[in-house]
Amino acid sequence: MPDMAVTDFFVGEIATELLKMLFTISRKACMSKPAAEHLIETIHQLLPIIQEIKYSGVELPETRQHQLDTVSESLRSGRELAEKVLKSSRWNVYKNLQLCKKMEKLDKNISRFLKGPMQAHVLADVHHLRFETAERFDRIDHSNRRLEKQLGAMKIGTGCEGGGWLEAAVKRGEEDHEMFEASSVSMGVGFQVGKRKVKEMLLERDDYAAVGISGMGGSGKTTLAKEISKDDQIKSFYGNNIFFLTVSQSPNVEALKQKIWGSVSGDVNGFNDVIPQWNLKYNFKSVVRNLIILDDVWSLSVLEQLILRVPGCKTLVVSRFKFPPSIINCTYEQELLRQDEAISLFCFSAFRQTSIPFGTNEKLVKQVVEECKGLPLALKVIGASLRDQPEMFWTSAKNRLSRGQPICDSHEIQLLERMKLSIDYLSSKVRECFMDLGCFPEDKKIPLDVLINIWVELHDIDEAEAFAIVVELSDKNLLHLVKDERAGDMYSSYFEISVSQHDLLRDLAIYLSNRNSTNQRKRLLMPRREQTLPKDWERNMDQPFDAQVVSIHTGEMTEMDWFNMEFPKAEVLIINFSSSEYALPHFIENMPKLRALVIINYSSSSAVLHNTSVFSNLANLTSLWFEKVSVPQLPSATTPFKKLRKISLVLCKISPSHDQSSLDMPHLFPRLEELTMDHCIDLIELHPSICCIKKLKSLSITNCDSLTKLPLDIGNLKFLQILRINACPNLDKLPQGICELTQLKYIDISQCINLRTLPQEIGKWICLEKIDMRECPQIKVLPKSAVSLRSLLRVICDEEISVQWEKLLKVIPNLYVQIAEECFNLDWLAE
Repeated sequence: MPDMAVTDFFVGEIATELLKMLFTISRKACMSKPAAEHLIETIHQLLPIIQEIKYSGVELPETRQHQLDTVSESLRSGRELAEKVLKSSRWNVYKNLQLCKKMEKLDKNISRFLKGPMQAHVLADVHHLRFETAERFDRIDHSNRRLEKQLGAMKIGTGCEGGGWLEAAVKRGEEDHEMFEASSVSMGVGFQVGKRKVKEMLLERDDYAAVGISGMGGSGKTTLAKEISKDDQIKSFYGNNIFFLTVSQSPNVEALKQKIWGSVSGDVNGFNDVIPQWNLKYNFKSVVRNLIILDDVWSLSVLEQLILRVPGCKTLVVSRFKFPPSIINCTYEQELLRQDEAISLFCFSAFRQTSIPFGTNEKLVKQVVEECKGLPLALKVIGASLRDQPEMFWTSAKNRLSRGQPICDSHEIQLLERMKLSIDYLSSKVRECFMDLGCFPEDKKIPLDVLINIWVELHDIDEAEAFAIVVELSDKNLLHLVKDERAGDMYSSYFEISVSQHDLLRDLAIYLSNRNSTNQRKRLLMPRREQTLPKDWERNMDQPFDAQVVSIHTGEMTEMDWFNMEFPKAEVLIINFSSSEYALPHFIENMPKLRALVIINYSSSSAVLHNTSVFSNLANLTSLWFEKVSVPQLPSATTPFKKLRKISLVLCKISPSHDQSSLDMPHLFPRLEELTMDHCIDLIELHPSICCIKKLKSLSITNCDSLTKLPLDIGNLKFLQILRINACPNLDKLPQGICELTQLKYIDISQCINLRTLPQEIGKWICLEKIDMRECPQIKVLPKSAVSLRSLLRVICDEEISVQWEKLLKVIPNLYVQIAEECFNLDWLAE
């Protein structure tokens, strides 16, 4: 009896404390709010039972007492969990998602107890109470539906639960950058001295044709160069003729020369005629000042090819190396941050302010800053990794940093070891995702869709968790989220977001991935573009490779250039190349577990793929991404891709000369859910068999200049939820059958400048939540059936048509009409 009384008493006390915490959580705007509200309801049902047992004086049998002890332990766990939720930073999205899932699991366990042992035994043996609990035992299904809804919001850009994660992260990064630029952090004495010296070389020394900024990785060279390019005096001197180009370790020299010539002369077409005279004095009719900034230059031989010596043209070279005076007239060596500047930058990343907060262990903060050795990138990354962590965590970080050797130009490994600290403190799954970033070429934007697909396939996570990991890595300064310059409004979808990363962080990911022997590595990577496969791959090809991810980066490859390799565990293959012809490796056939295939061509024109017979039997493939290639005609004996869910074709050539009469897409892709075609400029019409792919949920046809019509039977896609027909200028009408897409949640017809009308029966889109119709000037009138769009939440349109949408606010009360801002920024064309 005493033990039972003690247990009963503490169960009641813990439940009461937990309720108080849950009420606090339910009043906050956080992911755990819905789960907290559900738990409040559950515990309210549980408390009367506990109280009746507590005051009944009846001793329970041992098995019943054990069950009550189990409830007590669950409530204790709930109290600890609620404390973590209340202490968790709102910006730590991944941690908050995990806490949310744990809270939902707790709710499920307590609900199961109410339905099972508590109902069958405790209630019967002690009080014979009856509770109606049936409606509360579908919580997990409800949670799954809620997560699915959040993911849908992320994809179409509506709602504030899911769609807001990425948008908030992008906006947070932009705001941090603006605050950083405006603060004394970026305008410290050392920074200003460097800026003044480089400006003198660019403005006052007419005898200098090329000048440089050199310094170790992460020292702020690129930041200084970008600041100079935006300086008012520089802009006044060079006008609009300031051009910033990234060279990298694997440059396409001819493409860069073409960009430089086009920038200086304004004549891209005449470039080939000038190549023989590139390094000679060229006769211009008039001298125009031009500033060419070449960032991330690694090779002297490459640099010599890129410096254009014509009157009025000056080149600023940014590199980790100091090139000889015969090439670079004068070089400024980037200084590391002084102590006060380092503290300001570190505090900005760790505390969101530029000084050490009151009550913080000042000595400990300064010790950690000291170990970063004045390197801006190290200060930003390590500071972000320590944000919101307890003092013991900081002490451990300081001790680990202090074990490193001094950092200097010859100690880049020690720098990577210091940076590794910020990775060690990540959870194992987030750490693995970070290391995957090393699979992509340097200085290239990574489409977020590609990254999400790879993580989902490789790490057995859902898309919502993958998005949360992206946000966490962004908040810790381990990657940078970049919104497409064309996406001007705040409701843009995640398709318009890409990922970039500092070279040194990519080096860190590769460094961590290459620690095992070649055959035992989880990721087999080529850090830079090579003409052939690495020698150590060839030396070890007699044994199978354990890699789950294989990333290749080459120039043109023929079938004879590949050698036999076995990859029994490979799940992701990324092929990066730069050429007009490319033979696919035959070892793709030796990848029985391959689930994601990414093929990206970085040359200036579409590449023709050879050896396409490797596609004949990819039974486990779930995701396929082609970029800047001619889409191959599949062999007639191709086995259906029974697991393929996503196909993305970007900048691809889809030749109408192929015999497509026998193409049976439902047979080839029976489970296809998402089809994306972007910048496929020769696409005239979609193959009609697309309309028979029963499971298709998302169809995205964007920037396809030649597209003139959609299939008449498009209404057969009964499960389609997302339809993007964006920037297709020759599309003048939508088929009436499109109104039969009754599951449609989002339609984007923006920038279809010749589209004359919306279909008359759009009122059938009873599930539609968002429509984007900006820059559709021919559409003057809304169909009368628009009043039936009762689920509509957002409309993005031009001002002329917005008045008609606003008239519908009385019948569609939740509608928000967003007038699109005009965006004339064409920087994205450089990509």
